[in-house]
Amino acid sequence: MNKFEDTILRLNSIRMNFDIEVPHKDIAIEFTDTVIDILFPVFAKYKHKECNQEFLFINLESLLRKLLSPFKDKLTSSVSDICDRFVSALPDVYSMLIKDATAIKNFDPAATNEAEVIIAYPGFWAIAVYRISHILHNMNIPIVPRLISEYAHSKTGIDIHPGAKIGENFFIDHGTGVVIGETCVIKNNVKIYQGVTLGALQVSKDLQNVKRHPTVEDNVIIYSNATILGGKTIIGHDSIIGGNTWLTSSVDANSLVYHSNKQKIRTNKPEKNLDFQI
Repeated sequence: MNKFEDTILRLNSIRMNFDIEVPHKDIAIEFTDTVIDILFPVFAKYKHKECNQEFLFINLESLLRKLLSPFKDKLTSSVSDICDRFVSALPDVYSMLIKDATAIKNFDPAATNEAEVIIAYPGFWAIAVYRISHILHNMNIPIVPRLISEYAHSKTGIDIHPGAKIGENFFIDHGTGVVIGETCVIKNNVKIYQGVTLGALQVSKDLQNVKRHPTVEDNVIIYSNATILGGKTIIGHDSIIGGNTWLTSSVDANSLVYHSNKQKIRTNKPEKNLDFQI
């Protein structure tokens, strides 16, 4: 027996205690891209010159069946029923995404129209993938929603757990480094910037079924690198959270929260008696 055969035997022996069948992430990526193509055909027409909506839907169902195959004995509904429910939810997802795109266009002076937002804004793309994964999460599909959300995370740096509840007219500007936890609740007309964390106060397995992440009410703006933690933390409506702030307790409606620090500014005027040796 050579060293490779010995290693394979040892690995297989270890895997016997941890042998689980999971869907392949490449299928999850293709599935996600297909849903985006169905919702926004502008993406599809550059990939498949002769493709049509019927072709995309057939491919979508085939991919979803492959993703669900490892769990078919554990699902509470039939694969066909899950496929039907998912497809039926897409018009509502599209309506939500158009509202998101319009909110971004209306708020961002750099955006000229919704089409630009849809094809060029990473924040919008991450929101779209979240809304897709959220459908499957609500149907209690294991692992697949996380594969989908991690696809968006890898492409945009925006990490939105499929279990988060996000309302209408949501805007993530720039987006890199944004983290939105599983039990986070974000209501309508909320805008957040890069580096924002909506996270938990502590990481403990016995809190798995407890609300661990904050609630953000309507019309809130959260600026870059703000950190808001805790399941009991509520950001009241129409509040503004400034950049680099750290919050672990609730904020009343119509609040302005900001981080204050002293800055020393040196002028360009030369100082006397300076004799630096470097």
